[in-house]
Amino acid sequence: MAVALLTSCGKSLSGAGGEVTGVRSVAFNEPSPYGMVLIKRGSFEMGPADKDSLWGINPETKGVSFDAFWMDETEITNAKYRQFVYWVRDSIIRERLADPAYGGNDLFKITEDRYGEPVTPHLDWSRPIPWKRANEDELRAIESVYYVHPITGEKRLDEKQMVYKYEWYDYTGAALRKNRLDPGERVRNTDIQVDMNEVVMISKDTAYIDDDGNIINETLTRPLSGPWDFLHTRIVNVYPDETCWVNDFNNAYNEPYMRMYFQHPGYDDYPVVGVSWEQATAFCVWRTDMFKQSLNFPAGQAIPPADRRRMGICRPLRKERKQIPLVVRRTSERQRLLHGKLQTRKRELYRRRSPDSIPRRLFRPEPVRLV
Repeated sequence: MAVALLTSCGKSLSGAGGEVTGVRSVAFNEPSPYGMVLIKRGSFEMGPADKDSLWGINPETKGVSFDAFWMDETEITNAKYRQFVYWVRDSIIRERLADPAYGGNDLFKITEDRYGEPVTPHLDWSRPIPWKRANEDELRAIESVYYVHPITGEKRLDEKQMVYKYEWYDYTGAALRKNRLDPGERVRNTDIQVDMNEVVMISKDTAYIDDDGNIINETLTRPLSGPWDFLHTRIVNVYPDETCWVNDFNNAYNEPYMRMYFQHPGYDDYPVVGVSWEQATAFCVWRTDMFKQSLNFPAGQAIPPADRRRMGICRPLRKERKQIPLVVRRTSERQRLLHGKLQTRKRELYRRRSPDSIPRRLFRPEPVRLV
């Protein structure tokens, strides 16, 4: 008793003096993504609001709650989706620039960290693609993603090569007790005898490109072998279907839209069309990954041009650029890239401007409806 009393009255118990106060996590303030609005968490009643007029039956409704999420203020425009397509194009070019078949420039891939330790090889987005001063091998890598139309002679991006691969981990499937590798962990009830020879079957989404260049997405059903069985893969061609203008509207003259709608700068702020559900999902995955990477850039690492444009570091509005002297603008932008500071003068000026001077968008935000 004396030892326990001395221990409890002394300072050997660190923290809150022996009291259970909990371990506090580090607070994190989620930044606002550009062009998006926050839909706060809430609840609603799902089901018909009025009773049946014919039979007088009161409908059954159920309460549904949802967590907060971010939604775009307007539709995804051609310019935003084109950024996704160009990111896929640039990633393919960088992969081929590092490929020995196209010269094998190892500088386009990072194979070790700053301390010289080996890491998983990944692309170095800080190294620009030599668009104007490319040697013979680099020019072959760049031109490999384009083709020339045999009739019109127009040089276009090869839509078939614009392929995006992404993976996701099924946390729910991996957490189920029936999917444990150890049979003894599958049942917590000690009164039930566990079958040690039971074969657990799982479904895994996998994807690959065959020898003919076709994308194969399939679901495999096989016995459980390890945690990698819950890592799913999908490959999607992300280029939008420009022919939907003539295929979905038979009685309209939409050939100009088919030829120019996605590529012409006059339609940059118009909603993108011809995007499938799989392509939209791939766009959301890419956008989420880009935003996560933008928040974790270490100091001193250059920011890729695509991220710089999205964050507003490269090209502020024309009126705002006139307010900043050229020397100051270039110096400040160079310092931000070197030190990894993502807060730009553009955002500061945008906050100071009066509401009347803010340019209006071509499309008004659609009202949020939860149905």
